[in-house]
Amino acid sequence: MQFSANLGFLWNELPLPEAIVAARDAGFDAVECHWPYDVPADEVRAALKQTGLRMLGLNTRRGDISNGDNGLCAIPGRETEARAAIDEAIAYARAIDTPNIHVMAGFAEGEEAHSTFVENLRYACDKAAAGNITILIEPLNPYDAPGYFLSDTRQAGEIIAEVAKANLKLMFDCYHVGRTEGDVLGRLRECLPLTGHIQFASVPDRGAPDHGEVDYKTVFAEIAALGWSAPLGAEYKPVEKTEATLGWLASA
Repeated sequence: MQFSANLGFLWNELPLPEAIVAARDAGFDAVECHWPYDVPADEVRAALKQTGLRMLGLNTRRGDISNGDNGLCAIPGRETEARAAIDEAIAYARAIDTPNIHVMAGFAEGEEAHSTFVENLRYACDKAAAGNITILIEPLNPYDAPGYFLSDTRQAGEIIAEVAKANLKLMFDCYHVGRTEGDVLGRLRECLPLTGHIQFASVPDRGAPDHGEVDYKTVFAEIAALGWSAPLGAEYKPVEKTEATLGWLASA
């Protein structure tokens, strides 16, 4: 197995270029992040070149965090902001050779929100195609993100089918699926043809994958048996220094 360090949570006390180096030194095969936009792209690109790692993915901006935003792309009436965030993410991804962008839906509900999300995703896919970038959508569990528009993998699959763009895929986060749908391996087997990236953390506390309700030794073995070869994203919240939580990486 290969593994990617999600620097939104791991080494997030360090500046992003330093966190990339720390991930390389710890033995990760790649990195990913949440919102890198406050760091000049050339600094991130230099750190990636120095380490030989690739930044696998980043997120569109959440919007006005002080006002409670957690994404914009399913919110009716905010299409201009949503598409500006999509354009910004594509430009940054192209500058650092990142192949995936997670387009965040935000807090919304109903048919108008569904239509808004679909149209914004079509826009994102069309704009991203020129750079060979895949657009990802990720269901978030209702315990951590109550009211988030996209809440389970079945809803995500229906939206992917409706958008009907080859570069729209599912971000399958074992943690969120474990919290909401329960059967992580069953859902993974069904969703694999739609999946563009896989992430993981312990269930239910979102810690390192060495404890909790999901047996990740079994999950990782099944992912390998299914033929998945891309790095898996370690997106968990360390309760101490990141280095002290990496025993699972050596054993995996």
